[in-house]
Amino acid sequence: MTARLAELHNVSPSYLAKQLQALTRAGLVQSVQGKAGGYILTRPPALITVLDVVEAVDGPGPAFVCTEIRQRGPMATPPEACAVPCAIRRAMGRAETAWWETLRSITVADLAADVTSDSGPGALGRISTWLNTASA
Repeated sequence: MTARLAELHNVSPSYLAKQLQALTRAGLVQSVQGKAGGYILTRPPALITVLDVVEAVDGPGPAFVCTEIRQRGPMATPPEACAVPCAIRRAMGRAETAWWETLRSITVADLAADVTSDSGPGALGRISTWLNTASA
């Protein structure tokens, strides 16, 4: 099943396996053994946010890490003059807050509804059938 899912998304099976392990460690999915095995969600899709998934895969840390470049180079600003974050750090902080809030407001159920809306009511069923069909 994992190989089929990787094929569906055109990613390598090893890459997908790594992401599924991260989701398992985060408690978002669990593996199911057996012929019809694979992965299942550990809670209802409406209770898993896109932020949960992003944090499971990428970690909970910030996307932007300020390195205080204004304190380096020939025109370096002394550290004591850098009491407030620079304009770039402030802008990136605002953008990241908006990003987190947006991802927190979208659930896996919302994404599934969007697939249905975008690709028609039978889309998820067709995907499921394709995933469960042996590859040629």
